This record gives sequence, structure tokens and C-alpha cells, in this order.
Amino acid sequence: MIKIPTRILVVDDEKDFVEMLSLRLEETGEKVTVAYDGQECLDILAQKSKEIDVVILDIRMPGMDGIDVLREIKKRFPLIEVIMLTGHGTTESAVEGMKLGAFDYLLKPADFEDLSKKLEGARKRKDEQEERIRRAEAKLLVRRTGGT
Repeated sequence: MIKIPTRILVVDDEKDFVEMLSLRLEETGEKVTVAYDGQECLDILAQKSKEIDVVILDIRMPGMDGIDVLREIKKRFPLIEVIMLTGHGTTESAVEGMKLGAFDYLLKPADFEDLSKKLEGARKRKDEQEERIRRAEAKLLVRRTGGT
């Protein structure tokens, strides 16, 4: 069976962590783009949101924090799934992230196998949502054309 790579945007200000995680994800066949702060993340998504399936997003970053970035992602790119991954998690930030639409919330150091499963689940949810939209658009087209 051929694996379709998940297109991931890793966003974290810890450059060593981003490099290490990116290498591990690429070794498993994933396609990885990186950003080192929230604004860079949003700039990348503005340019190529159709090329990203899942964002792995740190919470504590200089400038725009992860919660603000998540809020902006869900407002501007609602189909992109977001997994919050932080070393400074609190119950409040976890609850807020999930309320804002994060797919999941993990604490560093996260087990790589667990993260891989979460990525697979997030990708699947995005694919299912896109399929529902395609079906709804097809039904709408049939109604507008009178079923022909």
C-alpha cells in the first residue's frame, strides 16, 4: 500500500526542536514545512494553504502566541487541522485550544508514535470534511441545473 504523505507545517520557536521533529517526520514519509513564529506560520498558510493538511503548533512563542495563531488559522483556513504541542501546557490553554478547534493537544516531550497517530487522525478528519464539502457542492449543482 502506498502511503500518501501528510503535509505538515511545524511551528515552534525552538529551532533545534523544529529541525529534529522535521527530520523524524520526513523519515516516515511526511512532507514538512517549518515556521519559527506565529506570523511566519500565517504568512506560509496565506501563500499555500492548499499544500498544508495539519499544523503542529507550539503555544508559547514570541510575538503572537499559539492560541492567537490557532484562532486566526481556524478563522481564515478552517479546514486545516491543528495539533497543539507545547512544553508549557496548562489545563486552561488545553481547554481553550480545544474550544477554538484544535484537533488535539499534546505535551512535550510527546511520544513520536502517539504524535504520528494524531497526525493520521487529523489528516483523516480533514479529508472527510473536504469530501463532505465536495458532495454538498455536487448536490447543489444538481439542484441548480435541474438534475441534468
